[in-house]
Amino acid sequence: QVQPVESGGGLVQAGGSLTLSCTASSAIFRNNVMGWYRQAPGKQRERVATITPLGSTYYEDSVKGRFTISRDNAKSTMHLQMNALKPEDTAVYYCNQYRPGAWGQGTQVTVSS
Repeated sequence: QVQPVESGGGLVQAGGSLTLSCTASSAIFRNNVMGWYRQAPGKQRERVATITPLGSTYYEDSVKGRFTISRDNAKSTMHLQMNALKPEDTAVYYCNQYRPGAWGQGTQVTVSS
């Protein structure tokens, strides 16, 4: 089971937007709740959003109303649209199953004030 691959991170000013992408094997995606996670320097990894195979979503309070998670089951891909970014959103972002398997490299998001 190959780990997911994240992309789309970068450096953005506060208030800006980024869209992250995740590609995973069908074995990881199929019938699984998927999620986006992030880990800021010196902090534990936290789950920020999840999406069920049928598209029901959950967002952690700090990103609610700013982030949008979506998935394409046919392509085994997932996205995280991030708007109104804040410096506290700075972290390495990862995608994985709700019950995480092997972690990928993640993608760095840096928000400058």
